[in-house]
Amino acid sequence: MLPFMVVNLAHWMRPAADRRERTVRTYGLLVRVVALSLTVLLIAGACEVALDLVAWQCAGSADCADGTWLGFLSAGDDGWWSQPGRRLALTAVVPAALNGLLWYLSNRTWSAYESQPPLELPVDETCAESGNRPALCLPGFWYGRRIVARLRAAHTAAGFLTIAAGVTAATARYDRAAGGSALLDAVGWTLLTLVVAGGCAVVFVVCRRGRSETRADSELDRLTITVLPGAALGVLALAMLYAGWSRPGWVSHGMLPGDQTFVTIAVVQGALIVAIAVCALVLYREAPTERTPLRGLAGPAVAMLACGLGSVLAGGIAQRIADWLDGGATPGEGGTIAPPILLSWWATAIPVLLLMILLLAVITALRAWRIRERLIPGVLDGYPGEPADAVRTRRIATTIARAGLTDSSPWLVGPVALFTLLLGGLAVAGTWVTNEVPGRAADDTPSFVDAATQTAQALGSWMMGFAVLMLVTWARRAYRSPSARRTIGILWDVGTFWPRAAHPFAPPCYAERAVPDLTWRMETWTRTYGGRLVISGHSQGSVLAAAAVWQVDLRTRAQVALLTYGSPLERLYGRWFPAYFGPAQLRSLHGEVRCWRNLWRYTDPIGGPIRLPDGTGPEVDCDAFKDPLAYGRTAEHPLPAPILGHSEYQADPAFDRERAALLARLPEGTSGCAAVPKPAQSSSGRSSG
Repeated sequence: MLPFMVVNLAHWMRPAADRRERTVRTYGLLVRVVALSLTVLLIAGACEVALDLVAWQCAGSADCADGTWLGFLSAGDDGWWSQPGRRLALTAVVPAALNGLLWYLSNRTWSAYESQPPLELPVDETCAESGNRPALCLPGFWYGRRIVARLRAAHTAAGFLTIAAGVTAATARYDRAAGGSALLDAVGWTLLTLVVAGGCAVVFVVCRRGRSETRADSELDRLTITVLPGAALGVLALAMLYAGWSRPGWVSHGMLPGDQTFVTIAVVQGALIVAIAVCALVLYREAPTERTPLRGLAGPAVAMLACGLGSVLAGGIAQRIADWLDGGATPGEGGTIAPPILLSWWATAIPVLLLMILLLAVITALRAWRIRERLIPGVLDGYPGEPADAVRTRRIATTIARAGLTDSSPWLVGPVALFTLLLGGLAVAGTWVTNEVPGRAADDTPSFVDAATQTAQALGSWMMGFAVLMLVTWARRAYRSPSARRTIGILWDVGTFWPRAAHPFAPPCYAERAVPDLTWRMETWTRTYGGRLVISGHSQGSVLAAAAVWQVDLRTRAQVALLTYGSPLERLYGRWFPAYFGPAQLRSLHGEVRCWRNLWRYTDPIGGPIRLPDGTGPEVDCDAFKDPLAYGRTAEHPLPAPILGHSEYQADPAFDRERAALLARLPEGTSGCAAVPKPAQSSSGRSSG
């Protein structure tokens, strides 16, 4: 689900230009279509493995299937399943089951998260004094029940139709070539027409309606969410029956006729990414925001990375399965089992992309080293009177330099996304022009070029498979290792904070449960006791706190004080999601709460200052906390004080002073304190608020 989560992030990364409503809607529509293409890509990859590699190529070859567990499908077995159409119908159950599993997971998590109703408030009560209405104030922002249900129906139908297209196209092509009965030929054309019509209906449903945030939309499009996937499943069942009809003379050879499917998907995704980039540039020029990464192109860049991840997953699995079925032969180079040509071109491009990433990593490391060298002379300035310790000084400076690399992440994401787009385009062009695997495009190719290309293709093929295994390994480590869970959880928290606006199969948004729960608690407590609240939030908890404060009415906001520490509100969310956490939104939040104090460290790679401009009232950011608390051994710190970085803000004595000062700024009367900690990692590896 990683590509689905990443493309869902692209929806929320649009630049802040709400006045251009038509461009904003177009941006969201294009991202939803890219998300739909990722579902088709995943199911097409499953079809490539099950239908093409296993049922068509391996089962059609005696060398591959005889004497193995696929023997009952072998063409030489002369059994009931030996006919190609029946093999296709049987193996189509595998991608259909995968599609059904995705539907089940999305439906189950939707019932637990998106179905939780938010607190109902009049819309005009959430208006800011400045006239700006942050989107997170809207009553329907954390209630995506209707859109997720519609998108889930459309994506499920798209998956079933993709499988039906693969089964029907191969069968109909044989019926036309063999001069079979007019009835079978008519059935084939009818099924293909139904697949095309279903595809148009899916695209219409995805494009017709986006999120409804101005009110909590509790209605469900019962007809759409029931009829659309049901009709697509019916078309798939008819396609399987059509393919299972007896055709004694049919013999499978070569690859399935759907080889151009991946080319079409790649071309469509590339065109959509370019269109999203145009919309993003228009929005950024309308309302440029300081510190916005990549001049507003963060959304299309992240969408491109999602497409690249999807291609690696689909292509990597196909390449590894082909290699496994083909024995000692290299897929696509003389063996009997060959994946689509485009996958070989993708594999060839991967080493080039990795070399570019390695170069960027080296440049980043050199930059961090230069920053560390500049910081070393000034480290002792924060610890006057302490004797110098070169090792200790270097460690502190290194930690600060590494923490600062977070601000350089756009210069990694942007070039990687651009090179991914260019290399993907070259791979498609190579497939169209040569129609051969890399390294065998022409007889007069120089030997060193031929050898280098084939080496890159083989190396990339292994890397694609290794990438799939690496993702699975990381996921397993997140279950077992607290440190790995903490590291992966940082990215997971950001990815699952946002509602599923683009892809319904993305991991569920925990904030759609946590924010309404916290909002209800804040509202009912203040109304019941009439007291004041201090909402204390660390890391992602500070983002949840801000989102919850935006959801309560103005009366409650005036009774709330915010204490945030290790907060990514500006450093991550304000930069990458400027339409929702940009300077205007954070200024609005500061003006509506009673008071706000933000604590941070230079050594923190995630949290940072809020950076509100001057003239917005009392200062939000405190002076940077000292980290470590002591340079050497002291009476208060007999052991070397650790460098805390992102954790243990409460261990600093300055934390208690800042909290006491914040409480002192509240008016006299009953006061309460509610904590919103950083989301804890559950045993399943999922973050919960």
